[in-house]
Amino acid sequence: MTPAPVEVRELGLHPYVPVWQAMQLHGRERAAEAPDALWCVQHPPVFTQGRNGRPEHLLDPGAVPVVAIDRGGQVTYHGPGQLVVYTLLDLRRLGIGVRRLVECLEQAIIDTLAQWGIEAERRANAPGVYVGQAKIAALGLRVRHARSIHGLALNVAPVLAPFARINPCGYAGLPTTSMQVQLGGPVAIDRVRDALLANLAIQLYEGADVALRHEAALPAELVRVQALGRCPAP
Repeated sequence: MTPAPVEVRELGLHPYVPVWQAMQLHGRERAAEAPDALWCVQHPPVFTQGRNGRPEHLLDPGAVPVVAIDRGGQVTYHGPGQLVVYTLLDLRRLGIGVRRLVECLEQAIIDTLAQWGIEAERRANAPGVYVGQAKIAALGLRVRHARSIHGLALNVAPVLAPFARINPCGYAGLPTTSMQVQLGGPVAIDRVRDALLANLAIQLYEGADVALRHEAALPAELVRVQALGRCPAP
């Protein structure tokens, strides 16, 4: 049976909170037959603190807002030049668990970086992707009723200084890097996005000929959140 198309939404540069609330709404209300979705976005500067986050890992947030959220993990930074892909998936339909989902996301990032000649790896007990001693991509997920929200963040060409204001993912002194740093020059984020989406499809659907259906409109859930100014109560 041919897999259902995966819905891809390009959100552009969008504030974090309404996108997060829209993801919550999507996970809560999606029908069993709804297609999986990948939301691609960049965020204005924000620190997000996961459910396991500790305040001591916020060293000096300054004027950058801090948002406590429902994903796993600790604190991370999002900003322009960082490619964020939210993976809104039905894990039961995919036949995978959370650990396998993490492996798929990490491998898709590793394979994408390899297309630019960047050798990267995963680490045991430290989700994310690393180049040498530095972290280049972070993962954070929430899975409820076998439906995932949140996803991955790949540093293509962000300003890296804000990472020094936190202990990234709870690791004191963890250096961060980006594709731009590794390559010594500009990187087209749209090209990276397209490569990453293709590699995600390969990993998540095990090489099946799944179609990525790009939709021009914003997700309906995000439109609702923006119209109300908040996430509707369950």
